Amino acid sequence: MESTEPSFWQRQATTIKGILIFFLLLVLLIPTSMVDSLISERQSRQAEAVAEVSSKWGQSQTLAGPVLIVPYQVIQRAADGKEIARETKYAYFLPDELNVQSTVNPEKRHRGIFDVVLYSSQITMEGSFAQPVLASLVPPGAEVQWNKAALEFGIPDLRGLKDQVTLQWNEQQRVFEPGIPIPGVAGSGIHVALALDPVGTAAHRFRINVALKGSGSLFFTPLGKVTTVKMNSPWADPSFTGAFLPDEKNISASGFDASWKVLNLNRNYPQQWNSDQTVSIEESTFGVDFILPVDNYQKSTRSVKYAILFIGLTFLTVFFVEMRQERPVHPFQYALIGLALVIFYTLLVAISEQVPFNAAYLISALMTIGLTGLYAKALFESGRMALLVSGALTVLYGFLFVVLQQQDYALLIGSLGLFVILGVVMYFSRRIV
Repeated sequence: MESTEPSFWQRQATTIKGILIFFLLLVLLIPTSMVDSLISERQSRQAEAVAEVSSKWGQSQTLAGPVLIVPYQVIQRAADGKEIARETKYAYFLPDELNVQSTVNPEKRHRGIFDVVLYSSQITMEGSFAQPVLASLVPPGAEVQWNKAALEFGIPDLRGLKDQVTLQWNEQQRVFEPGIPIPGVAGSGIHVALALDPVGTAAHRFRINVALKGSGSLFFTPLGKVTTVKMNSPWADPSFTGAFLPDEKNISASGFDASWKVLNLNRNYPQQWNSDQTVSIEESTFGVDFILPVDNYQKSTRSVKYAILFIGLTFLTVFFVEMRQERPVHPFQYALIGLALVIFYTLLVAISEQVPFNAAYLISALMTIGLTGLYAKALFESGRMALLVSGALTVLYGFLFVVLQQQDYALLIGSLGLFVILGVVMYFSRRIV
């Protein structure tokens, strides 16, 4: 009896199946990108919750001050000497020394399922101003208004002030008034009107006590010719950032203390200028971000980047088992396995909002491995093959967990791991025909 030759479709069954699986893998990029969008949406919700709580308590604070300001009037005269116009301008003076002592007490508040870091602080600023010398700042013939001088102190969010802010100027006690009447230093803050003696020569000592609330971060601006800042807090997870890192710091489970010393030579603006000059002090700020120790959304985003790898390697494992067992798996069944792997990431995001990330990862991985393993057992009617598929997923999820725990070596470990996995796949696929 003459044997029937296999048809083209029968001869190319393996190739066609591989093409279908590859096409399915590309299609599954769509729900994977939707999961990535979901994480971004949850991050936005978290940012909204933080902004809502902060708007009622106090935003991130950056202290800029104090700055001594002396107004002067430039007089325009006609050829006969008659005055025709007056223009008020200002001379700005920064302190010779500025010493800051700050104690910050952060606390974690909850808005729904989201955490927000708020803080209360007690800040003392001490230092001195030299008697202002206006010869190089004021044009000849200008009238200096010594009795209308002011001391300004920039505070971004005045809702964070808990008590009256007091100023000890030389031997006098004063209370700040709200607002920044003279522009050029900060957009928001407080001020004190001063009447300076034009013939005085002694330095002016000052002391400012501030009880300030805020959220997220606390920054300082190094306006002194020599600025020293000392900060202590019971928060165990500070992130020092800005233009200058602390010269000394001690961090422990009970909190941290840090100190900075910044010279006027370390920043790009002078100790005195007038309103004809443009000076930007914002780029020199430094301080502390009171960060939450775990950002589950950041780790979830990093894990989604490996989704296509997980789906592809799982498909390859099932494909190899299918070839060995000679039990065909329908493309629809591959799609269900791929969707189970995609749902892992939604489970991870949802559960990590309720429990610590590592526990959420373990729960999500066990659920996905268990579901996929049981489905593989039903497909191949073999507990051994189900263990093989489950074992491959366990290795993949274990590998991803190690990568997510790393910061400095994540790329190195991920690249080496992928190289090893590719080598294993190449070994087992060498006899596919």
